[in-house]
Amino acid sequence: MKKVEAIIKPFKLDDVREALSATGITGMTAIEVKGFGRQKGHTELYRGAEYVVDFLPKVKVELVVADENLEACINAITAAARTGKIGDGKIFVSEVTRVVRIRSGEENEAAV
Repeated sequence: MKKVEAIIKPFKLDDVREALSATGITGMTAIEVKGFGRQKGHTELYRGAEYVVDFLPKVKVELVVADENLEACINAITAAARTGKIGDGKIFVSEVTRVVRIRSGEENEAAV
C-alpha cells in the first residue's frame, strides 16, 4: 500500500475529488495548509499599507491506496489539479506498512 499526499490549489479540490471517485478511489482527507515554493508570495495592499504574503493557501489531500491503484490515483490528481501555471502543487508517495480500522480491527487493504 502507498500513502499519497498531494498539495494542490484550493479551488481544484472538488475536481480532484471527482477525478479520484471516477477511478474508484473514495476515501481521502483534505487539510487546509499554507506554504510556498517557486511560486513565492505576492504583495497585497491593506488599509493603504503594502505587505508581502509569503505563505499561500493550499490544500493537502492525503489518501492510502493499494499498489495496483497508485498510477491511476497519481494520473487522476495530476490531470484534475493541473492549471499549467506555477504553484500547481506536488505529489508525494510513501510506503504504508500497516493500516488498522479502529471500529472493526480489520487490517491493511481490508481496512482501507
